[in-house]
Amino acid sequence: MTYLSRLIVVVFVLFTPLSAFAVNPDEVLADPTLEARARALSAELRCMVCQNQSIDDSNAELAKDLRLLVRERIRNGDSDQAVLDYIVSRYGEFVLLKPRFSVKTVLLWGAPVLLVLAGGVSLLLFARKRTGKPTGSKLTADEQATLSKLLQK
Repeated sequence: MTYLSRLIVVVFVLFTPLSAFAVNPDEVLADPTLEARARALSAELRCMVCQNQSIDDSNAELAKDLRLLVRERIRNGDSDQAVLDYIVSRYGEFVLLKPRFSVKTVLLWGAPVLLVLAGGVSLLLFARKRTGKPTGSKLTADEQATLSKLLQK
């Protein structure tokens, strides 16, 4: 029995996809603090090819170019905000995985709140309309007579 359980564990380990980071060793900065900043910024930027991955996780050539650009800007002394602003100026707001709050994105950020409020108001109005209305139909004369007999017993 233990042999079988060990075999199952080995099979699971072999066939489990291990998470492989897309950052190549030649891209890594020598200074660990600068590399940590670069990784944090790369996690905030969308791969324009994959669109649902950060450039830190993507193997696309454009993602590699963006990772190198981020590291170059950090090496040149840019702040995190300056790096993000530079990349947004070149690729647009879509490159950010978490869009900034601005006049352009007010609807994006406000839509969930507006939808919840609209749903609540409509539920309230629907419930108020239904409270005064009787449910079911009126009893026929035979049903009323049967009910009266049952209640008198």
